[in-house]
Amino acid sequence: MVAPTAARMMHATRARMFTQSSAQRWGFVYRENRVPYYQRLFQKHDGKRQWWKTSRSPYILYPYYTMLIGSFTYAFYGMTRMLFGHKTPF
Repeated sequence: MVAPTAARMMHATRARMFTQSSAQRWGFVYRENRVPYYQRLFQKHDGKRQWWKTSRSPYILYPYYTMLIGSFTYAFYGMTRMLFGHKTPF
């Protein structure tokens, strides 16, 4: 005879085996394999840099370039003001 606790454990294990986890319900486990698509995309010799090949690249890179140039400009502006003896940026 099986002890009641063991029977409950077996039932809980069986229930977990046949129900979907939250990752499976949201589509993170059984979805299409995008590796061949991206492999073809990145290995294509079209003269583009690797970081510009996807369709989402401009949405990431243009704000990055804007912040990069802006921070360098602000830093050099502050350095030139320090040369003339001003300790604050304004």
